[in-house]
Amino acid sequence: MDKMNKENLFNNEDEAKNILKNSREEIDKIDNEIISLISKRTLLAKDIINAKIFLDMDIYDKKREKVIYDKVSKLAIDKNIDKSILIKIMNILTKLSKDQQKEILKRKKNGKH
Repeated sequence: MDKMNKENLFNNEDEAKNILKNSREEIDKIDNEIISLISKRTLLAKDIINAKIFLDMDIYDKKREKVIYDKVSKLAIDKNIDKSILIKIMNILTKLSKDQQKEILKRKKNGKH
């Protein structure tokens, strides 16, 4: 790292180490929560594909995706998060969901619920 004025950051090395340790522990907890939420989100694919089958809908729902991306754009501004990064994350999450729906649909067609 570039040398910067370290004098105003912490009172001493132990304080800095403690902050680093605690922050990393908190990030680990948040990562676990994020992964749990992604798992929960992905599990909803079964309900979604069953409803889409019944309603004779395609996996890709242009209107729904527009709603999602409009919401993400607004949240990016509200939460001061880089919009392009947040959209990339949502692209991954929606792809994960659609892939899961495709897999469930494939199993249903092959008689393997």
